This record gives sequence, C-alpha cells and structure tokens, in this order.
Amino acid sequence: MFTTPVSLSLKNEQLIITRKDTEETVSRPIEDIGFVVVANQLVKMSVPLLNALSDNNVSVIICDEKQMPKSMLMTLDGNTTLQESYRYQMNASGPMKKRLWKQIVEAKIKNQSTLLNKAEQIDDILKPYYLNVKSGDTDNREGAAARIYWSCLFGKDFRRERDGVQPNAMLNYGYTILRAAVARALVGSGLYPAFGIFHRNRYNAFPLADDIMEPYRPFVDEIVYHLYMDGAKEELDKMAKGELLKVLASDVRMGKITRPLEVALSITTSSLLKVYKGDETKLILPTMT
Repeated sequence: MFTTPVSLSLKNEQLIITRKDTEETVSRPIEDIGFVVVANQLVKMSVPLLNALSDNNVSVIICDEKQMPKSMLMTLDGNTTLQESYRYQMNASGPMKKRLWKQIVEAKIKNQSTLLNKAEQIDDILKPYYLNVKSGDTDNREGAAARIYWSCLFGKDFRRERDGVQPNAMLNYGYTILRAAVARALVGSGLYPAFGIFHRNRYNAFPLADDIMEPYRPFVDEIVYHLYMDGAKEELDKMAKGELLKVLASDVRMGKITRPLEVALSITTSSLLKVYKGDETKLILPTMT
C-alpha cells in the first residue's frame, strides 16, 4: 500500500519503488505480490509494470483523493480455459443459482452469529435465521438477520449506510479490499465476475464478486469492531487502513483445514466452477472460528 509519492517501475521482473524525495530505491519480486493499493494521487506507475502485474494476476487498486478505493486493474486473461468456464456460467440454471445463494446466505449468517458470540458474548441469536434459509432466500432471511446483527454489534442506533457515520467508512474500505480479492480469485479460477448468482445491476461490473464475498464480510466486520471499540471512531486513518488490509491474511476455516483468507477465496471460487460443471453440488465456504 503506497500512501506517499513514489515512482513504481519494472526491472528484471521486480517492482522497483523509488522515493521521489531521496531517489532511494527498493525492489520486490512481482511473483510475491497479490495486491497493490495506490493511496496517493502523486504515485507514478509505468505501463510495463502494469502489464507485469496483470500477467501475474495482481490486483491493482487505485484510490481517489480521499484515499478511498475507486477502481482496480484486473487481467482479462487469467485462465487458459476461459471460454469453457464462461459457457458453464452462462448455462447455469435458475434452480442451481437459487441453491448456491441459499448456501451463501447460510454461511454468511453463521459467521455473523459466530462474530456476535466472540465480540459481544451473544450466543446463537441468529441461529433461527441460518437454519431457515429457503432456496434463493425468498423470504430474505439475510436482511432480517442483518438488522439484528448490526444492532448487536455497533448499537441499536447504528445504520449500515455507505455514506453514514463511523464505522461505515471503515466497513466500506474493508469491503472494497475484500471485493478486489474476490474478483482476483474468480479470474484466477477462470470465472467471469460479471456473471452473478444473485446480485445483478447494469452498472455493476462485478456482481459475482459481490455474491461470493458475502460469507467473508464478517472477517472485515471483526477487524472494524476491534478498531471501533479501541477508539477509531472519527477518521479512517493510515493505521486503520493498514489493519483492514490484514484481512487478507485472516485465518479462515475451510472444512477441516485452516488457510489465510486470500487462499480461502481461491478454494471457494474453484469449488464454484466445479458446481457449475456439475462435478460438485456444494460450495466450499468459510467458517469463522
């Protein structure tokens, strides 16, 4: 994450970072990078570097003048069997999508319930909701659970609104990082983020990322909860952004194994492709512990 003016270039498959004030340089192997967050308007990046980052499926996130994520660079050629995978996505039936959405909503509410237990010692208040999700969540158990969840986590007066008071700005920032990570994992698995399961909007280029990130949102919420309780209630500062970026390294339980969240996302997106192909019937989704 770059928060000061630097020049970024490419040399020998290395990211070269040059500080503008001292001309001091450091290098990082491109193959070791998953994300580049450009949070300063005076950062300069070379085209060869952008191509190299794209070739290595690195998500480049560009922030606006308020240092909020605004856009991202994604490769259009992240998998060698794209046409086949896209065909499976486009041919996915309505009943299949409804079953997938049911699984996603159940996993999301379960993780919300676990976080409430960890943070506020509220045991299984959301259990009736995740045990009664219908196919396609036709009676909106997700929304009903969310109202209870936010009220318990941040107080009865809190409203989850994009332009609302804190901790909304921290949640927005964390979700944008998470969304970029999901989009990266989807592309790496050969899936097209524009073909959604539940989310659909003509102005949304990544509805599938919005679908798949739902069960992972509580991992962002947990970091925001601790930041908020520790006093980060006014400004989304550099420290808070750094902590939110660490969500990608959060421990995530995937069945019988535990993996960093960034790796867990790839497990989920790979399992989604198998469901589309008919090789599996259930997604491998995260469990918060």
